[in-house]
Amino acid sequence: MTADFAPLLSVQDLVVDYRLARKVRFRALKGVSISVGAGECVGLVGESGSGKSTLGRALLGLTPVESGRITFDGQDITHTRGAARRRLANDIQVVFQDPYGSLDPTMTVGEVLAQPLQVAGTTRAQARATVAEMLDRVRLPADSVHRYPSEFSGGQRQRIAIARALVRKPRLIVCDEPVSALDLTTQATILELFIDLQRETGVSYLFVSHDLGVVRRVCHRVSVMYHGEIVESGPTQTVTHEPSHPYTRRLLLAAPVADPARQAERRAAWLGLRDSA
Repeated sequence: MTADFAPLLSVQDLVVDYRLARKVRFRALKGVSISVGAGECVGLVGESGSGKSTLGRALLGLTPVESGRITFDGQDITHTRGAARRRLANDIQVVFQDPYGSLDPTMTVGEVLAQPLQVAGTTRAQARATVAEMLDRVRLPADSVHRYPSEFSGGQRQRIAIARALVRKPRLIVCDEPVSALDLTTQATILELFIDLQRETGVSYLFVSHDLGVVRRVCHRVSVMYHGEIVESGPTQTVTHEPSHPYTRRLLLAAPVADPARQAERRAAWLGLRDSA
């Protein structure tokens, strides 16, 4: 599925500063621009500290914005707070990296999934029906509603977190490193689930990751972030196979391959790019 002409989400020249001391600031985002179309998955890739999670937090209203603009469905949400921000939860949701840390261990899965619906005013009967539908969508058994998050594997807990993000039928989900805590086999099944859910629901994703191999599987377009700036953007196939920026090439070479000889060649190439930076 491709993006509509008018993006669902548009970020223009976004600047975010963190106050380190009374008169000391660190500029985490330096005029970042990115867009996500309806039904599109856009990858945001970079190493730890590059600013990609800061951008996700700014979109969710969790980090103050110094300047720039965030537009969702044509409306400026840059400085939206309070009740207006809470209403945005109907349209914008998030899936975090740690599936266990993001779930309340004292609540059953049914309670975890029903809570956002009840906060939004959904009746108990409607909430039960929606929870059952979401569990089916993420391929978990119906009796999961009576169990606690600790009774599930890491991959199953991430399915629960994805179901919680979907219960209010959002139009955009910010996926913040959603598979990085999982083993490779489980990563593959969760990525396929993301693809299937997008096909079934038409939801858009901003997919934050440090792994170009991961975004190659799920994303239509990719933006690469380095030191708080977007250094390269384009179609996924182009960026992940023919990167133009040295930093993107380093990210690509950093991904391991099974062949020892090829891995040694990639390691040498990575070191050459690092030393020339």
